[in-house]
Amino acid sequence: MNDTLRHKPFALFLCSRILTSVAFQMQAVAVGWQIYSISGSALYLGLVGLAQFLPMFILTLAAGHVADRYSRRNVSRLCQVMEGIAAVALAVLSFGGWQTKESILGIIFVAGAARAFEGPALQSLFPRLVPAMLIPRAAAWSASAFETAGVVGPAVGGLLYAAGPAMVYLAVSVLFLGAGTFLTLIRTEPAAVRRQERISIESVFAGISFIRSRPAVLGAISLDLFAVLLGGATALLPVYARDILLTGPWGLGVLRSAPAVGALAMSVYLARRPLRRHVGRVMFAAVAVFGAATIVFGVSTSFTLSLSMLVILGAADAISVVIRHSLVQIETPDEMRGRVSAVNSMFIGTSNQLGEFESGLTAAWFGAVPAVVIGGAGTILVVLIWARLFPQLTNVYSLEPRK
Repeated sequence: MNDTLRHKPFALFLCSRILTSVAFQMQAVAVGWQIYSISGSALYLGLVGLAQFLPMFILTLAAGHVADRYSRRNVSRLCQVMEGIAAVALAVLSFGGWQTKESILGIIFVAGAARAFEGPALQSLFPRLVPAMLIPRAAAWSASAFETAGVVGPAVGGLLYAAGPAMVYLAVSVLFLGAGTFLTLIRTEPAAVRRQERISIESVFAGISFIRSRPAVLGAISLDLFAVLLGGATALLPVYARDILLTGPWGLGVLRSAPAVGALAMSVYLARRPLRRHVGRVMFAAVAVFGAATIVFGVSTSFTLSLSMLVILGAADAISVVIRHSLVQIETPDEMRGRVSAVNSMFIGTSNQLGEFESGLTAAWFGAVPAVVIGGAGTILVVLIWARLFPQLTNVYSLEPRK
């Protein structure tokens, strides 16, 4: 058994993360298919991403301060309860036949507000559940837990959708309840969180200032932001599933699972065999592969080839995620992890949710295929520019914690 998994609090944390992530992925499949069926517009697929991004953007600094002043475990549990209630609301509206594209966007906005607080709290909790030397392995296991959910969640969501979207949303609410239960079993928070710091403009913006003072961390976070912002094709998978690859909700579930299959395999590999040399260069190479696979996916009309490209880009993205997450956690002192993690969450949310909006908008303008191809090419261009802008990231050799 891996050393990180021998720590019971961390194992409970992983179980909670898996259930939360499975719930989110299942809900994403149901919401994507339902809103595209109601609206028939790729733009509304993008608006789903925007509805999740806006609360994260607005609440990021407040969420970081909350994570550094209060129990990170309790904050996470409260957010999971709120997300479960939002899922119940989606189920009730769907079951009664009252669901509209506006109601979906409104409820997703509320759930996004909860996720804005949950992300920094969870990210800053897990590094205190294992010794510092095991943080890179723990980051890889955490990523593998997320990717396991990415494999299981979309497939289960697609299958359950056959019984109606309400069934998916009800299952999602149960999973959020289970995730909160696992966090409850972590009886004590392993490190005291700083609660007495006086709130000031400087303390609120401390996370941003800290990241700006670490060029390698800033380069890693911003590289991931712009690469996924441009290259993310996830929002357009309902279009590809229905109109290009000519499949149904089950096919959408399989397509959404494919990146997670590649990412899961890579995350497990990195958990057992951590990167030890030239990690900065490895990150740049991985993001370039992500962009290239996105281009091939964009032009493919073969279900098999499309799945293969999604698996490859998922594996490449996992390398980037593990390196970025490890750098952030290793470089950040515990009393600032909430605020730094909040800024990191905002960058991740920008790349994922705002990326979905960008994909939906460009698809509405140019069509789905040109939007994906342009995005993949933009990702490769970002790699070339960032390699020159952030030589400190290029020169990062290892993820060993500083003595």
